[in-house]
Amino acid sequence: MPRKKAVIFDMDGVIIDSEPLWKQAEFDVFSSLGVVVSEEFTPITQTMTTTEVAAFWFEKSPWENVSLKEVEELVISRVIELIETSNCAILGIRGFIERLKAQGLKIGVATNSPYRIIPSALQKVGVYELIDTISSAEFEEKGKPDPAVYLSASQKLAIEPHECVVVEDSHSGMIAAKKAGMTVVGFTNGRLHKTFELADFTITHFDDSNEAFRVLTTSA
Repeated sequence: MPRKKAVIFDMDGVIIDSEPLWKQAEFDVFSSLGVVVSEEFTPITQTMTTTEVAAFWFEKSPWENVSLKEVEELVISRVIELIETSNCAILGIRGFIERLKAQGLKIGVATNSPYRIIPSALQKVGVYELIDTISSAEFEEKGKPDPAVYLSASQKLAIEPHECVVVEDSHSGMIAAKKAGMTVVGFTNGRLHKTFELADFTITHFDDSNEAFRVLTTSA
């Protein structure tokens, strides 16, 4: 396999352990609006953009006097608060990215998260200065599983999609990366289930740096 030139990371669940933070923020905000937030919808909402989540809950339980945009901003602000007060870094991620940078690889982040959250999250984890480009689905017509956010990242890096490796933990993200024509590495974080069947390779933990680095540099 020809050597790749860039590694593009998903953010939520790959760089930061944000799923519980999003769940808490959404519960806090939507509950304050009178919405009964049910766990049964988590598998649906966790792959959505913040805009889509607000619209989803409004359709289920409409509220008054607060616009969808205002609700979206409330959720984002709450997530940022939780990021800043939580130990949310995925174990070993900073050292792992440093090793990839030392190999001359460009590093990107491509996420469904709103842009306002991204700098706070990357700074909290200590990798902001290591990232060469950031793409948010906020500025694309569609979020993952549409490939736009990954294609945007490769364009900003000035590297062809087939020369990029994507590190993803979600099924929708892997679909997006595959549609973009990129090699996909699934970050399992110890979870082994059908989500990772789309991955070309898998990584179990970033703190197992030898395994993780071998997989990425083999695919890259």
